[in-house]
Amino acid sequence: MNKRIAFQGEPGAYSHQACLETYPELEALPCRTFEDAIAAVRDGEAELAMLPVENSTFGRVADIHHLLPESGLHIIAEAFVRVQISLLALPGVRLDQVESAMSHTMLLGQCRAFLERHGIHRVTGADTAGSARHVAEAAQPEMAALASALAGEIYGLDVLAQGIEDQGNNTTRFLVMAREPDFTRRGSDGMMTTFVFQVRNIPAALYKAMGGFATNGINMTKLESYMVGGSFTATQFYADIEGHPDDPAVARALDELDYFTSDITILGVYPADPRRH
Repeated sequence: MNKRIAFQGEPGAYSHQACLETYPELEALPCRTFEDAIAAVRDGEAELAMLPVENSTFGRVADIHHLLPESGLHIIAEAFVRVQISLLALPGVRLDQVESAMSHTMLLGQCRAFLERHGIHRVTGADTAGSARHVAEAAQPEMAALASALAGEIYGLDVLAQGIEDQGNNTTRFLVMAREPDFTRRGSDGMMTTFVFQVRNIPAALYKAMGGFATNGINMTKLESYMVGGSFTATQFYADIEGHPDDPAVARALDELDYFTSDITILGVYPADPRRH
C-alpha cells in the first residue's frame, strides 16, 4: 500500500500542490476539513498531514493555531509554496469571452487588478479547486475559475492567463504533521522549534517571559496570541524560534520562559526550509 499525505481541500488545491512538490513519492489524500486531515494521520490512514498556517498576503490561516495543540500530532517539517494564480476556462474559450471568475474570496481579492482590467465579475466559491471543478461541470464558456495550474490539469481546463496575482511574492507556509516527533538535527539551514504557552497571571508576565529569548540571543520569528475556551482572559501564545531545544542558549531561554508560564507545549522541532530566507 502506498504511503499517503493528507491535505484539506479538493484535488488541485494549493495544499495538494504543496504535497506534490514536497513529497512526490507519497500519495496525496484529499480531506474535507483540517480536522479530517489531522484525523487521517492520527488514525493511521496517512503518514503525514500538510497544513497551511500562514500566507504572506493574508496572514495566518483561521482555526489552524487552535487545532495544532489539540491534534496529538507533531510538526516534523515546514514547506513554503509560491501561490501562482491561473485563470482557468473550458477548452477553446478566449479571454475576451470570460464574464465572471469563481474562486475562494482570498484569491479573488489577490487578483483584483487583473479582473478589473478585463471587466471580469467576481463570484465567490467555497475553495479554489472546487471552483475549477464547478466551472468544468457547469460547461458555461463565459465562466472561469481562479486556481492553480494543477487544478486546470485535473479538471480539463485551459490556462488563459497565469501569474495574475497582484502580489508577485504571494507565498503560503505549510507545516508537515506526523504521529511521532522527530528531534534529530537535520537539514542544512538550521533548526526551528514551535511551541505554545500560557503566561501566569502576574504583572508584565509576557514581557518577562520574552526576556530570556532576548538575553540569550534567540531569534523569535513568530509570536501570536489567541483566546482559548472562548474567554477573553484566557490567552494562549504560539511561537516559532530559530534553534533546537538542546542548544544551550535555547535551553536557558525555555527555562526562563517556564518560570513565567503555567503551561508550555512543544509542537515540533524541524529543519528550517531554505525558502524561508
